[in-house]
Parts: sequence; C-alpha cells; structure tokens
Amino acid sequence: MSADDWKRQAAEAAMQHVEPGMKLGLGTGSTAAKFVEMLGTKVKEGLDVVCVPTSEATRAQAAALGIPLSTLDETPFLDLTVDGADEIDAELRLIKGGGGALLREKIVAVASQRVIIIADHTKRVETLGKFPLPVEVVPFGLNATKDMIESLSADCGSEGPITLRQGAGGKPFVTDNGNYIVDCAFESIEDADALEDALRLIPGVVENGLFIGIADLAIIAGPMGIEVLSNEDPDFNVETLV
Repeated sequence: MSADDWKRQAAEAAMQHVEPGMKLGLGTGSTAAKFVEMLGTKVKEGLDVVCVPTSEATRAQAAALGIPLSTLDETPFLDLTVDGADEIDAELRLIKGGGGALLREKIVAVASQRVIIIADHTKRVETLGKFPLPVEVVPFGLNATKDMIESLSADCGSEGPITLRQGAGGKPFVTDNGNYIVDCAFESIEDADALEDALRLIPGVVENGLFIGIADLAIIAGPMGIEVLSNEDPDFNVETLV
C-alpha cells in the first residue's frame, strides 16, 4: 500500500467519529483533504453537518463538494475538528504548519470540543523537530524577529537554520492572514513545552507550529495497521488496530 492509501485509511477511521448535526472543523493538507472528500460524499448522501475550514484551500475544496460552511464568528463552538500533522510524538504533541495554515488550524482546534489528528505512519516520531518547525510572523521587523527566535530557541536547546519560506516566483510565502512563515530546522526539539513558551514571548511571532495539549486522538495508518493514540482516558493509551 502507498502513503496515499494509508492517509485514506486514517480518514475513513476518523469518519466513524462524525455524527449527524455536528459542527466540524476541517483541517488543511493532503491527509485532511482525504477526510473532506469523504465528508462530501456523506453530505451528498444526506449527512447533516456544518463545517468551518482552516484555510482558503480547504474552503474551496469543501464548497466544491457541497459541504455546508460557516465561520468561527457564526459558529464559535465546534464539536469536532479533524486535521493532519507533520509530526506526532507519543505524547500527542504535534508539529503542524507545513501547508502554511497553522494559525487558523490552531484557532479552530482550540474552539473544538474534540480534536482528531489523522496521518500516515511516517508522521510518527520519537522526538519532534526533524520536520522544520513553522513559525508565522508579521512582515514588519522580520530580521529582528528571526534573530529573537534564534536566540530564545537556543536557550531552550533548539538550534539550526531559520529560513523565510518562499512562495511562487521566489517571493515570500504569504499566509491566508497576510503574514510570513519562517521554518526552523532544529532537527530535534529537546523541550517542546519550553520552546513553545519562549516563542510566545516574541512580539513579531503570530503563532508557532507546536500543538501541545490540543489533540485528543491520533489515528495513524501504516503497514502494520492503524495505531490509535489517545489522551482522552486518564490512563494514556496506545492501541493498534489491524
């Protein structure tokens, strides 16, 4: 099976958690797109849901599939968000933002009663950081902000190149919110909690791609079956479904 097949398996497993009448957050990225595609089929079959997308790309996909859409202003409390991740560790801490939607993804996730992450097994890691950590920053004072990110990250034990993400034509990538993204190639994040706290101290940082204490469930599909990570039970558990 391919990575595409595993993404589809994870999305199918997440669909089992969707119930009629739910208010859903729709994630961004290739795996989340599989879930949106399946949800569109269910909506055509009569499923009654209303959804808040986390990016303009997801909004366009969902609208094309006939999925009823809303905004957080209109629907400020959501039952469930289903999204992907770039990395997932054993404590359900995540790196997100490879698609550039980390700010809206985090806002929507925090507005949700429950957050399910879907991914293929390549996203499962022992230690976060191999995937460059995205940090959304305002364009004003960019170099000063980058210097501060570098300094405070080093204090937390995370060092490596910090580069401005490029978009089409060699120009800076611009998020749906009109901001830039810098990608921090730390290779390994020794203390994710401390790093997240440090990044929040920097005025030019809008949001960072560390999602800690946000995900409730992760459904990870791979060659050995489906692994489910959950922190919804006080006794944190790992379950493998073949």
